Amino acid sequence: MFKNLNKDLPASIVVFFVAIPLCLGIALASGAPLFSGLIAGIIGGIVVGSISGSSLGVSGPAAGLAAIVLAAITNIGYENLLLAVVIGGIIQILFGVLKAGIIGYYFPSSVIKGMLTGIGIIIILKQIPHFFGYDDDPMGDWYFFQMDGENTFSEIFNMVNYISPGATLIAFISMAILVLWDAVLTKKAKIFRLVQGPLVAVVVGILYYLLTADSSTMAISQDHLVSVPVPESFDSFVGQFTLPSFEMIGTVQIWVTGFTIALVASLETLLCVEATDKLDPHKRTTPTNRELFAQGSGNILSGLIGGLPITQVIVRSSANIQSGGQTKMSAILHGFLLLISVIVIPNILNFIPLSVLAAILFLVGYKLAKPALFIQMYKAGWKQFVPFIVTILGIVFGDLLIGISLGLIVGIVVILIKSYQNSFFLHIEHQDNGNKTVKMTLAEEVTFINKGAIIKELNNLEENSVLILDVTNSKYLDSDIIEILDDFKIKAAERNITIKIISERGSVENPKSYREFFALKKKTA
Repeated sequence: MFKNLNKDLPASIVVFFVAIPLCLGIALASGAPLFSGLIAGIIGGIVVGSISGSSLGVSGPAAGLAAIVLAAITNIGYENLLLAVVIGGIIQILFGVLKAGIIGYYFPSSVIKGMLTGIGIIIILKQIPHFFGYDDDPMGDWYFFQMDGENTFSEIFNMVNYISPGATLIAFISMAILVLWDAVLTKKAKIFRLVQGPLVAVVVGILYYLLTADSSTMAISQDHLVSVPVPESFDSFVGQFTLPSFEMIGTVQIWVTGFTIALVASLETLLCVEATDKLDPHKRTTPTNRELFAQGSGNILSGLIGGLPITQVIVRSSANIQSGGQTKMSAILHGFLLLISVIVIPNILNFIPLSVLAAILFLVGYKLAKPALFIQMYKAGWKQFVPFIVTILGIVFGDLLIGISLGLIVGIVVILIKSYQNSFFLHIEHQDNGNKTVKMTLAEEVTFINKGAIIKELNNLEENSVLILDVTNSKYLDSDIIEILDDFKIKAAERNITIKIISERGSVENPKSYREFFALKKKTA
C-alpha cells in the first residue's frame, strides 16, 4: 500500500478538494447538518477504504441518496434517520454474506459507459453556474429537478443575470492552470507530477480571494466560498457528532427506510464498482461481496456518530484515477485529509472559491464524457449505441438509477430481439418436383421468447414438403417450444409434411410425441 505513495498522495489531495464541496453540498441537498456530510466523507475514506478490496474506488455521501435522506428526515427526524442508516449498514453486510454482489456483473458494458458519460455531462452542466459564481443550488444536487425549484438548464439560463466577475476570473485562471499542468508541465519535469495542478489552482484561488477582498468589483463574496463548519472549541467540535435514537427501533417505518437505504446504496455501489474497474488502467477486479461488507461497516459507523449514508461514488473515484492514484491508499489518505482539515484548518478551507473547485470538476466531467466515446459507441453498432444514449438521457433528465434502469431495459429488449432472430437457422436442402426439403437447426438454448419466430417458419412450410429438425446442439428446449411442435403434428399431417428429427441419438421420422422424445433425449444426455 505504501509502494506507490508518490502517486497516491498527490491523487488523494485532488480527491480531497473534490470531496469537500460534494460532502457539504450533498448534506445541504439532504436537509442534514453540513458536518454530517463531512463525517460520511471521512468514514468513507478511512474505514470503507481500509476494508474495501477496490484499488481505486472512493466512498462517501452520495447524491443518489439525497432525496431518500431528505424525505426520511422530514418524516421521522434526523436522529431516527441515523438509526435507519445503521440498520441499512447491517442489511448491506447481510447482502455481502449472501453474495448479492454478483448482481454488479449483470450490467451491460454499454450501460456502464453510458453511466460514466452521463455523469460527466451532469458534472459539466451542474458546474457551469458555480464556475461563473452563481451558487443558488448546492454542488451536491445532481438531480435534473433541483431543490431550489429550478432544473439543470433553467439554472444555467438564470446564471446569466448573476455572474460574479471575481469568481469567473479566478475560475478561468484555475482552468488555464489545470489545462497547462495536464497537457504540458507534467511532461516536462517530475515535480509537476508530484505537485498536482488542482492543488496549485486552489492555492492561487485562496490568494486571489485574500488579495481582492477589498475590491468593490473583483472581490469574491462569502456565499461563493466553501463553507465548512468552524467549531469555537473542542467541546463544540465534539457537539457536532450526533447519536442515533434507538427508541423507535421496532417501528416499521424505520426498517423500511433502512432497507431502502441499503438497497439503493448497494446498487449505486455495485454500479460504481463496475465503472471504476473499467476506468482502472490496470483492469483490476473488485470483489463485490467484500465491497458490500465494507460499505455496510462504513454505514453502521456513520449512522452511529451522525453521518450520512455512504456509497462508492464515481465522481471522486474518477478524479482519483485521473490524478494518477494507484492503490486504495489514495482513498484512505483523502479521508485523513478531510479529518485533519476540519479539525486544524477549517478557516483556511473557507477561503477556497467554489468557482475554483467547479473548474476542477469541469475537467473531471470532460474526461468522463469525451466526444470520442460517442463516435466509438456509434461505430460499435446500434445494439451498443442505443442503450448507451438512453442511459445518458435518463441520467441527465432524471438521476443515476433512472438512467441505469432505462438503459438496462433497452439492453434487455436488444437481447430479446437478437434471441428472436438467432433461435434457429433455416437452410433449403434441395427441391424435387416442387417439393422442398427444409432443414431447421435449433440453437443451443431455445425459450418461449423464440415461439413467434418458430411458429412463423412452421406455418410457412409448403404442402408435401419435408422438415428436417436438427436438435443435435440443443441443450435446452423450453416446454413451450415442445408444445408448439406437438401442436404442429396435426397441421403437418393435414398438409402432408414429413418431419424428421436429428439428434445425437440418430434420426426419427414423425415421432408420436415430441415431449416424450425430448424427455428421452434429456435422460440419455
